[in-house]
Amino acid sequence: MKRGVLLFNLGGPETLQAVRPFLYNLFSDPEIIRIKSDILRKTLAWLIAAARHKKSENLYRQIGGGSPLRRITEEQAAALSLRLNAMGFPTRVYIGMRCWNPSIDEAVERILQDGITRLVLLPLFPQYSVTTTGSCLKYFDILKQRFGLKDRMEIFSVDAWFDEPTYVESMADVIWQGLMRFSSKGAEAVHLLYSAHSIPERYVKAGDPFLEQTRKSVNLINEQLDNAFPSTLAFQSKIGPVKWIGPSTKSVLEEMGRKRIGKVLTVPISFISDHIETLQEIGIAYRDLALHSGIGEFHRADAPNLHPKFIDALARIACRTGCF
Repeated sequence: MKRGVLLFNLGGPETLQAVRPFLYNLFSDPEIIRIKSDILRKTLAWLIAAARHKKSENLYRQIGGGSPLRRITEEQAAALSLRLNAMGFPTRVYIGMRCWNPSIDEAVERILQDGITRLVLLPLFPQYSVTTTGSCLKYFDILKQRFGLKDRMEIFSVDAWFDEPTYVESMADVIWQGLMRFSSKGAEAVHLLYSAHSIPERYVKAGDPFLEQTRKSVNLINEQLDNAFPSTLAFQSKIGPVKWIGPSTKSVLEEMGRKRIGKVLTVPISFISDHIETLQEIGIAYRDLALHSGIGEFHRADAPNLHPKFIDALARIACRTGCF
């Protein structure tokens, strides 16, 4: 028996030169741009990438010229493998990026080369959405048919894990660490602004559970914090003219400024690795907006990244599938 875990993520460009092809891959995903015609969807993806890549390159330039997502995900994979081995379950952990490298195709090829006989599919998205977890699992199903994986190994999959207790504990820990960044005492005066990646509203109306699960995530984390802080849930990273779920993080920060809320800690609720949307969008753009809006002090909580409790949470989630 050879066990493996395949971690899914969307990926991110590691260099400025990779930004445009990454955007093309992202918007070519039929779960993100819902156009049935491959030709029309890919044409639109090419146009979006051509229109947005210069602006996106500038944003990546602000965080060092590329996304750290691959590096962090590889470190998470290595840490998870060590944790599972320490629990008595020798396991190889792979990463597959839906929109970048290493691709899910590459991961499957390595899994086959290594002779894995029991495989866990573990998307690195706590809350389920068709745009993230759904897209990764759907694409894996295509590869499963192509390579006849069903006859070559047992496959176990995870959909959502926002309510995993150890994950909730890890989020509470990173919030406490974030609270320590405020310059003066009185942490109870800090307002927690949970910021999640938005999705088009029509997806939610069609049954996507992301919004409901995100709200439950916030409630569970606040309970872990003994409901000691006022909090608000908002959404970021809207793209295009269609209606997305809200309120937007931008509008909430502006309203907080008008209300003269003195201290705000923004918590990246749907992100488990620091990348462009936490480092630049929250850490730079929203910080500047908050200070200009009249908020006295603004800080960003880190994503869980390599927090020991977060790695332990991934191990517990994998073990609950029945693969181990």
